[in-house]
Parts: sequence; structure tokens; C-alpha cells
Amino acid sequence: MKHLLEQLEALNKQAEAAGGTSRIEKQHASGKLTARERIDLLLEKGTFIEVDKFVTHECHDFGLEKQKYLGDGVVTGYGMIGKRLVFVFAQDFTVFGGSLSNTYSRKICKIMDMAMEMGAPVIGLNDSGGARIQEGVRSLAGYAGIFLRNAQASGVVPQISAIMGPCAGGAVYSPALTDFICMVKNTSYMFITGPDVVKSVTQEDVTKEELGGSAIHANRTGVTHFSAENDIDCIDWIRELISYLPGNNMEEPPFVATKDVPTRLTPEITDMIPTNPNQPYDMKNVINSIADDATFFEIQESFGRNILIGFIRLNGKTVGVVANQPCVLAGTLDIDASIKAARFVRFCDSFNIPLLTLVDVPGFMPGTDQEYGGIIRHGAKLLYAYCEATVPKVTVITRKAYGGAYDVMSSKHIRGDVNFAYPTAEIAVMGAEGAVNVIFHKEIEKAGEQAEEKRQKLVDEYREKFANPYRAAELGYLDEVISPEITRIRLIRSFEMLANKRQSNPPKKHSNFPL
Repeated sequence: MKHLLEQLEALNKQAEAAGGTSRIEKQHASGKLTARERIDLLLEKGTFIEVDKFVTHECHDFGLEKQKYLGDGVVTGYGMIGKRLVFVFAQDFTVFGGSLSNTYSRKICKIMDMAMEMGAPVIGLNDSGGARIQEGVRSLAGYAGIFLRNAQASGVVPQISAIMGPCAGGAVYSPALTDFICMVKNTSYMFITGPDVVKSVTQEDVTKEELGGSAIHANRTGVTHFSAENDIDCIDWIRELISYLPGNNMEEPPFVATKDVPTRLTPEITDMIPTNPNQPYDMKNVINSIADDATFFEIQESFGRNILIGFIRLNGKTVGVVANQPCVLAGTLDIDASIKAARFVRFCDSFNIPLLTLVDVPGFMPGTDQEYGGIIRHGAKLLYAYCEATVPKVTVITRKAYGGAYDVMSSKHIRGDVNFAYPTAEIAVMGAEGAVNVIFHKEIEKAGEQAEEKRQKLVDEYREKFANPYRAAELGYLDEVISPEITRIRLIRSFEMLANKRQSNPPKKHSNFPL
């Protein structure tokens, strides 16, 4: 027995040594932690249970039969974040550059299958050079097996990807299929084809960072939801994100106790919102004022900045927030903002997270760039997402709500459950100036030298009659016009009332979402 235990200990040490001391040192020198170090930081101490620790590859070509490492370049298993069960895989760049073999993929697939069966989130820590070329199509088959499970797990358990090193070629599609992506500055990148291939095909000179670094994907493409300073920052972000999410689509979001009382007034919001409809303000201040402990966990902060998405807690319960941002592009809905918000709304709906929508929107962004880029199609994604969502939906119109954008932003007409407005709200087809120019253009022309005076008089009359929330309230399109100081109170009471909401969509195989 002693001999057998010594053999087991030796094998464990061999597996934990990964690619060896020199490669681990090289990993550290490049500013990266090892796979096991990352798992140790991610999970509560002593909770990690490893699965398939002694698995090795099955390739006998190109001399690989002489190079075998226990675990084969990926560490898989499960453990706890707080009191929450999660499943995790961490690619090990010290073993064959983290390249994926068929057995490596089977380890990941096993963990994903277990996550779906147990109803727990799955977290992937990616640091890989891509497919193991020596295995040819078997490696490609391995990727496909992971992709399939990403699709099957979508909307069943939360899937989170951390890009902590290279992620190129087909490997990028697995993270792209997950719910949230975090990239690390300076050490991670994502692209379909690398700089050398780009150069040979298009003659473009581009660096890895320029092609697919965290800054590009955080600011321009929207691929990543957070750009971390380093591995530790990335893991801290994942741990905080998990605290807002349920384990699966059958659970309610977790409750986190707070000392922030549900009856707290928010009079400061009154001063935050200018009465001048053209004056910008920061909607983040409104969100922080409403939220428990003034905490807003923002998602995709640097992409589509004219709309805000993220999580808050109200009386300890997770709520997803979608809010127009008046201080960026006046809060208009453009292509990026529509895609960003639509994806988030669908995630929240998948995982029983109530939605709060804060509206200050002058409409959709005009211009040829938007029209040629498909704003019709992309704007429809946000409309569809809200129409489809069956979770509790509460809306507050803080100021402007013009045109089709009013309809899209969780209006009563697309099954918004509770709809409020501040006295500063303006709900109309368009702003007063534009409306008067359309409706009264002949009268203004006839006024001659007094045209501007006539126009201003008509604008004032239109604004007095329509630039307020009371016509919509008369029609039942608003449930209540409220003072900003009772916003938090009303929201908490509304979500409490909606806690047992049951709503379903017509039976179908699946929807034909406007992709």
C-alpha cells in the first residue's frame, strides 16, 4: 500500500509540474500566472476538485508519442466561489503552448456536461496557441465538440470566458458563444487570422495588439465585456460577476443582504436631471443613487457608450439595468448600442433577472453610416429582445422618449410591466422644434418677417401641450408620474409585486431572431 501511495504522490507532483520549471518561469516573465495559480485565485481555498488529472494525448505522429504530460495542457474540475458551485477549465500554456488535442477537448466537454447536469456556471480560463497541428482533424473535431456544448449550455447555465493569453483561429468561437468575456491588457488577444496571414493576403501591416488586443475588443468591436489590468484583476471581475448571477435558468438570482433600507429617498436625482432637454447629464449618477450601496456593476463600459448595461441590487436582489446615456451622443440608439443592449436583455431574460430600463432617448441615430450599416436590422434586435422577455420589467422615463425609440425602450406597448415617468418626461413622436417644422411649415412661411417669432410661439405651445408625461398617463401608457425622490421606493415595491410574475410566449421550436 505504501508503495502505491508513493506512486500516486509522484504522479500528482508530475501532473502539477505541468510543462516544467523553465516554462513556468517563462510564463511568469511574460506577466501571466499559470493555469493552477489562476484556479487557486478564482476558487475558495481548498475547494477545488480536479477531474481527469492524469489524462494524456493519444497522438503517435511527429514524435509526440515521446512527449506526454499528465493532464495534457488543460486543468479541469469544480469548486466554490463564495458558497456557489462552479465548474472551471484552465488552459495551460506551459504544455504544448496550451494547444488543444482531442483528449484535451474531451476533458473540457466532460466539465461542461457536468455543469449542465448540476446546474452550475462554467468558467473557461483561456491561454492557448490553438489547435494542436500534429493531430490534424482530430483536434478540429475537439473544438467542434466544445462549440456544440457552448450552444447547448446557452441559456441553461451562465458561461464566462477569460482570455488570459493568445486565442486565435477557431479557438475564438468558443468564447464568442459564451455569455461574458474578460480580456487581460497587454497579454491577451483574439483574432481569426494572425498578423502574418493578414499581411500575406491583404498586404496590411498590423500588430497582434492592433488586430485583436483587449483595447480593440473593448472599445471598437464589443467582443469583450471587460478589459482587465492583469490576471488578478480579471479573476476578481469574474468573482464579482458570479455574485449577481443564478446558477442556472431554473434558479432565482442570489440574495445579498444590505444595510441600505428600501425606504431610502433619492431627492438628489431631482438636481441630476436638467430641465433643458438638450443639456446632457450622466445617467450613471442616477443608477448609483437608486442602487443598494450606490453600487453599479457595469458591463461593456467602453463599447456603445451611449447606452449603459449592468447589474445593481435593489433591497438585496439582482436587477439588470439598461439605460440611455445622455452625455454620450445624447443617448441615441445606434447600431452598437442596440446590439449591446439586446444581448444583455436576452441574457437577463434567460436567467430570471428582472430588468430596469431608464429612458432618456431622442431617437435612433441618423446618417448614412448607420443606415448603410444596417441600423434597421440591428435596432430590431433590441426591440425583439424586449418583446420576447418575460421577466419582470420596470421602466422609468427620466426625460426624453421620442419616436420609435420610445416604443423600443420597454414601453407599455411591448409588455413593460410597470412604467413610470418623471414630471420632466417628454413623450412624443419627435422634439418640439422638429414637430413644429413639420406640422406648421406653411404657417411659418406665411408669417414672413415674423416667421421666427411665429415658429417660437408654436414651439412653446407644442411643448406645453405635448412635452410632458400627462397625455401618456391619461391614455394608461404610464402607470404613474412620480417624483424623482421616491424612485428607489417605487422600484423596490414594483419588483416585489412582480416577483411571482408568470408570462409565456407562444409555443415554437425557437424564434427567428433578427441576427
